Amino acid sequence: MGKPHVLEETISMLRNIYLDLGFDEVFNPLFITDDDMYKQWGPETPAILDRVYYLAGLPRPNVGLSKEVKDKISQFVELDERRSRNLERTLQDYKRGTIEGDDFVEAISKGLGIEFENAEKVLGLFKEFKELIPVPTNLTLRSHMTSGWFITLQALAGRSELPLKLFSIDRCFRREQREDQTHLRSHFSASCVVMDKEISPELGKEIVTNFTERLGFDKVKFKVKKRSASYYEAGTEHEAFIKLGDWIEIADFGLYSKDVLKKYKIPYDVLNIGQGAERISMIRSGVNDIRELIYPQFYKVDFSDQDIAKSIEFVEDIQTAEGEKLLRALLETARQNKDVQSPCEFSSYKGEFLGKKIEVKIVEPEENTKLIGPAGFNQIYVFEKAMVGILPDSKDENSLNIIKNGVDTKVSYLEAFFRKVVSKIETTKEQGVYEERVPIVRSISDINISIPTYIHQYLRGKGKIDIRGPVFTTVKWEIR
Repeated sequence: MGKPHVLEETISMLRNIYLDLGFDEVFNPLFITDDDMYKQWGPETPAILDRVYYLAGLPRPNVGLSKEVKDKISQFVELDERRSRNLERTLQDYKRGTIEGDDFVEAISKGLGIEFENAEKVLGLFKEFKELIPVPTNLTLRSHMTSGWFITLQALAGRSELPLKLFSIDRCFRREQREDQTHLRSHFSASCVVMDKEISPELGKEIVTNFTERLGFDKVKFKVKKRSASYYEAGTEHEAFIKLGDWIEIADFGLYSKDVLKKYKIPYDVLNIGQGAERISMIRSGVNDIRELIYPQFYKVDFSDQDIAKSIEFVEDIQTAEGEKLLRALLETARQNKDVQSPCEFSSYKGEFLGKKIEVKIVEPEENTKLIGPAGFNQIYVFEKAMVGILPDSKDENSLNIIKNGVDTKVSYLEAFFRKVVSKIETTKEQGVYEERVPIVRSISDINISIPTYIHQYLRGKGKIDIRGPVFTTVKWEIR
């Protein structure tokens, strides 16, 4: 199952909270005329427009067929009178707008009876298309969700039951001079409005308090903004802060200006609450740079202990149900006899296995040691970006901390090694005696474990891999 982006998780959570609070979802207009901006911002508009993106489009030039161009076209097709007329008509239709840009090259191709690739080359012969300069319009990309709310509420005023409660979570765009740790040129605004005959700013406090509680924050305070935005009624704009160590701003709300509402023929009071989805994501995730939050692929990658644990794989692994039974038998034999003094050997299985007769033993031929080395039953944990191997019954303080707070992969050195052994037994067909041994473990590959290269590089930079210790275990198997 895939992993969602943290911002989309936040947006989904905000959306569900709004719905649960009884707000209906809408999409507000994205393209706003600068006339609307002047209605909403008044004398301050020129300064605000400095931060918006204007839309521009390429003009459609009036193109003729010069002798020079005709001569160049002749390298692709014989330009007879019929083809010339077809091409001239195509150029005129494009100028008039009866041919869409996406269909222009195809129209040239059909008119001249040539392949699409050659039609592209013909288009490239007209310098008029290469010298086009975008022509601006009076349309802007929405910089504040409020710009769209006035237009939406104008359409609904007088034909909707009151109170009207709406929300929208969508992109806004601002022409920031530069992007930094708190500003991007595009962001998601999570905004709601309430329209009713009479509304007090206290309703804003009530909604924001309810909202922040559902986000998991139980302390919220409000502060009247000394200078309100032009589209708010003076003295009604508030900032909302949550307690997270320091007081952190999480929302802004106020009553829309009655003068601006009149311009849109809205005869009611309107409360607006605005939140930045990215800001809430940063609070939830603890990331303090919005660029790293939204575009992690361009910054240092971070993996949780759970991510690292899930990435562990076996180089060679068991493929059959019979193999899994044999693994359990090997582990049980090792567990029951791990401290037996050597030399010694113990049979784990004897009988039919995948259509062949086998016997599998754990052996230790050397003297004055034990069947299983001290690190054999070390288990792999991931804790604070480190992959470590420790005994699950360790009593020292550091190990107890790892066992309590780390991620237990449930994989021991012996299990990983035995999986390699059983995999080989599954695939061995020739009669004979075979042996596999693991001595002192110095790396994860010694016990049949691998992790993706990107995780390995991450651990080298952020944490460590401490998988080592004396295992000294040998498995012999005979195929008869």
